[in-house]
Amino acid sequence: MHVHEDIVAKVEKEMPDDEILFDLAELFKIFGDSTRIKILYLLFESEMCVCDIAQMLRMTQSAISHQLAVLKKSKLVKYRREGKTVFYSLSDGHVRTIIDQGMEHVSE
Repeated sequence: MHVHEDIVAKVEKEMPDDEILFDLAELFKIFGDSTRIKILYLLFESEMCVCDIAQMLRMTQSAISHQLAVLKKSKLVKYRREGKTVFYSLSDGHVRTIIDQGMEHVSE
């Protein structure tokens, strides 16, 4: 076996730190749940409250709230309060880009 030292050195220099790669892996785990993907798709179209999302997905508000908490913790969604109602939306354009890239990949 012959190790190509030049290739190994070049790639090693470009590799992100383990902590960054761990954080990236954790982010991708969030996309591993179809309910969360559905919620993100709904939020592509409009900001929505928990009751609206629950109605659209035919799920309980409790189940939706749990998934939104996961998405909030991962900084994929943000929220704003209007009286007693909390509206959720995508945190930024990166979220849509990630989903769009994934859709493009699975559609090939």
